[in-house]
Amino acid sequence: MQVIRFRRFFALALLSGACASAAVQAQVPPPEAAAPGTVFVQGAQPGDSIVAVVNDDIITWRELQAEQHLASAELQANGITPPPTEVLQRQLLERMITDKVLLQEAERAGIRITDEQLQAAVGRIAEQNQITVQQLRQEVEQASTWEAYLEQLREQVRINRLRELEVDRTIIISENEIDAFLADQDRQGSAGMANANAMLHLAQILVRVPEGSTPDLIASLRTRAENMLRQARSGADFAQLAAAGSDGDEALRGGDLGPRPTGGWPELFLQATRGLRAGQVSDIIQSGNGFHILKVIDRDEPRQAAGQLPDTGPVSVTQNRASHILLRTSAVLSDAQAQERLRQLRERLVRGNEDFAAMARQYSDDASAPQGGELGWLSPGETVPAFERALDTLQPGEISQPVQSQFGWHLILLEDRRVQDVTEQTRRMQARQLLFQRRLEPAWNEWVSMVRARAFVDNRLARDDGGN
Repeated sequence: MQVIRFRRFFALALLSGACASAAVQAQVPPPEAAAPGTVFVQGAQPGDSIVAVVNDDIITWRELQAEQHLASAELQANGITPPPTEVLQRQLLERMITDKVLLQEAERAGIRITDEQLQAAVGRIAEQNQITVQQLRQEVEQASTWEAYLEQLREQVRINRLRELEVDRTIIISENEIDAFLADQDRQGSAGMANANAMLHLAQILVRVPEGSTPDLIASLRTRAENMLRQARSGADFAQLAAAGSDGDEALRGGDLGPRPTGGWPELFLQATRGLRAGQVSDIIQSGNGFHILKVIDRDEPRQAAGQLPDTGPVSVTQNRASHILLRTSAVLSDAQAQERLRQLRERLVRGNEDFAAMARQYSDDASAPQGGELGWLSPGETVPAFERALDTLQPGEISQPVQSQFGWHLILLEDRRVQDVTEQTRRMQARQLLFQRRLEPAWNEWVSMVRARAFVDNRLARDDGGN
């Protein structure tokens, strides 16, 4: 079996990296000397010195050492020579600061991850890597402890929930946009639509431009990007350049962004890499996040324009018409309390003393509550897996037991079931998903930059180096 790197298991939709936990720190010997710019807590040991203050929290030298230990091992395992120690430390500290800010935002939003949700995430990761949970644990324990892995994973799931709460819901794809997208597809004809899911594998070097940068700083950062582009095109190893100079979260993977279906990349990236073959490097492109240099690692031979939809022909599916009551967990409503409350509501409904729609209007936390919890006709894939699995076990007129998803706890009523030709609906759903994916990553990066900019950050490594 191919060795799976420790960090690979944190690839949960655009996110990577986490603050080191105490369990990981215990494996790293204390440094013999503190990093420049650190300030010692009175009476503390060198390993307890503070390298950054993030709002009302701190990052210690010991935590940074733990991250450095893991990052160096990961780079070497990927065949990449680690950059100089001071460069690696500054890259890692920037990532740790950003993660700390995001976790503080998650705390303010009341986002909690239960042990059950954590185990579900572990199961999904094992399934995605086509291994068992036990095999996943064995791979993780080659680099760290299972407890440290679970703690870091819990933090990453919290950040994912934060993204869903703060960014996903703000991306609205209008029907007019879908109409225009499909009209463009039709103009390009059906001959080229067979490769809509063609894979494109990219790596990047990102020179981040902080919010509020002066024109002089922007010009200086562009010069830095131009120097790295010149080196990349002169034969320097792209992965090594990224590891040493990129500000992206994926820098310690040699800038590797991984493969995606072509239509899932931001339009800016598609335009920059159009016509490039595997191994070629793009010009510098600028986004709200900074300056990007992209390398095409691999791509399916294009027989269509980027992002086209496949011509799947007629599509018939089994649809379910359903309603639900959703209770969202919070600091005042635990999982156990939500589950018990729905169980009691179900008993009242099964006895026939209550109307489901009336209960949904009274108790549900979902946007469908004013409509009595009505969700309409649902095709496969339109709801989260836990919801869909529960729905598939019901017969029309039946009410599920309480069902947990990442959104909370549901009580589901299956009202009817039918087989339907959904060819047009499928095309529109695929178009909506493509358009959503194109917007998601830029929107998330912009939101993270905004949150980071308004946080109080005292980066003592950067301060010592004369940085911001």
